[in-house]
Amino acid sequence: MPSLAVNVDHIATLRQARRGTEPDPVTAALLAELAGAHCIICHLREDRRHIQDRDLDLLRATVQTRLNLEMAATDEMLGICLRTRPDIICLVPEKREELTTEGGLDVAGRTAFIRDYLRPVLDAGIETSLFVDADPRQVEAAAQTGTGYIELHTGHYADAASPAAAKAELERLLAAVAQARDLGLGVNLGHGLNYVNILPFAQVPGINEYSIGHSIIARAAFVGISQAVREMNDIIRTFAA
Repeated sequence: MPSLAVNVDHIATLRQARRGTEPDPVTAALLAELAGAHCIICHLREDRRHIQDRDLDLLRATVQTRLNLEMAATDEMLGICLRTRPDIICLVPEKREELTTEGGLDVAGRTAFIRDYLRPVLDAGIETSLFVDADPRQVEAAAQTGTGYIELHTGHYADAASPAAAKAELERLLAAVAQARDLGLGVNLGHGLNYVNILPFAQVPGINEYSIGHSIIARAAFVGISQAVREMNDIIRTFAA
């Protein structure tokens, strides 16, 4: 059965707006786990715009399920990964000027580099994932890096301007899921998924995990994070019913 991974970055974004101490993403992670999240995600960016090093250290010490560290493929982040030892990392592209991650990693253009970058992570017993677009070239290249998982970028689907465009993006994603599974990769989905646009993935075989942050935190502003997580978890659980 696919599981829910909750990204707590947006809790940190709200905290950093005042450079204070609340709301605390570590507390949010605890509540999300108690409400049924099977994994907690945080993205430690180079510019530290939301999650801070302190958050990552405390999350590693307190998360009881799985901790997924999203990170760029830099020397600094490799050192932090090997020091904190999350359960899994997800390599993502990163640009200073972007509001949020805008697209998938170019694995096809840097296959050898990414393979070499992942080697010490895998040697340390840490699982790895690559955030990629639903592009056959990128999925094929990901399988050549030694990673165990990919996370397919669902942002183009979520942001589609028309039902026809959304349908085309959905078909690309479903084809990429099947391709990845045939190549022996575990498949996660993430970026822009919410309580409505996730529904077409019901009964789609081969999806391991849904990585969701913004829509859950937005819903939590009205109903609380525990209820927001439970509602999304209930939706995902019905997929296997």
